[in-house]
Amino acid sequence: MIKKQIPNLFTLLNLLSGIIAIMFALSDKLVEAAFFVFLGIFFDFFDGFFARKFNVQGELGKQLDSLADMVTSGVAPGIVMFQLILYATTQQWFMELSYAHMTSWQDYTDIFYYFIPFIGLLIPLASAYRLANFNIDERQTSSFIGLPTPALAIFVLSLPLILHYSDQQFFIHLIHNKYILISATLLGSYLLNAEIPLFSLKFKNYSWASNKIKYIFILLTIILLFSLKTVAIPLIIILYVTLSIIENSLMTNKLK
Repeated sequence: MIKKQIPNLFTLLNLLSGIIAIMFALSDKLVEAAFFVFLGIFFDFFDGFFARKFNVQGELGKQLDSLADMVTSGVAPGIVMFQLILYATTQQWFMELSYAHMTSWQDYTDIFYYFIPFIGLLIPLASAYRLANFNIDERQTSSFIGLPTPALAIFVLSLPLILHYSDQQFFIHLIHNKYILISATLLGSYLLNAEIPLFSLKFKNYSWASNKIKYIFILLTIILLFSLKTVAIPLIIILYVTLSIIENSLMTNKLK
């Protein structure tokens, strides 16, 4: 009986981490929010691990896992993206106002700029749709169709880490660009629910022939992390999607 509840305990720790991440994100403490989202994703991995190890997979655990993921990998990244777009928009906003020599408070409340940051909240909406669809989609057992919500969460939460820990100005300027952030939000939300097969890092065996795309991904991930550090994190997510598309294309050509 205790064994059966161990996976659920890890799921609840995932949920708790997500709630704490949201509290930090709402206070504009995005680095701390990133830490707790990553911690939640760590717990999310182990709830599935222990469920398989103890052979206690069940409908309760499946639904509880999706609810926890919605908070940690859906709502928290959405709020962080809201904050990032808000900062990028406000920064450009004040620059434009200073050039125009505008001073009244009404100038600071332009409706266009006011609503732009809410685009970031597309992430939790797209995440909710994906998680609900995942629970009824019987095709996603050994691989994924569409980007998993933790992958998009890792991408989004890596951005404040780059701003805080990296001195690579090119990437910092990209993250301060509201158009880049909006594009990332739209593309990420699309990929969550796109009919694109993406490989899983689960290994049925360890042969090169069966897992070469996974081994290539792991090798490139290690190289990126050692060379670029925090900047590597979003690039790894992009690499994951790119390699999956390449693998799909090669498999399609083989079947022709």
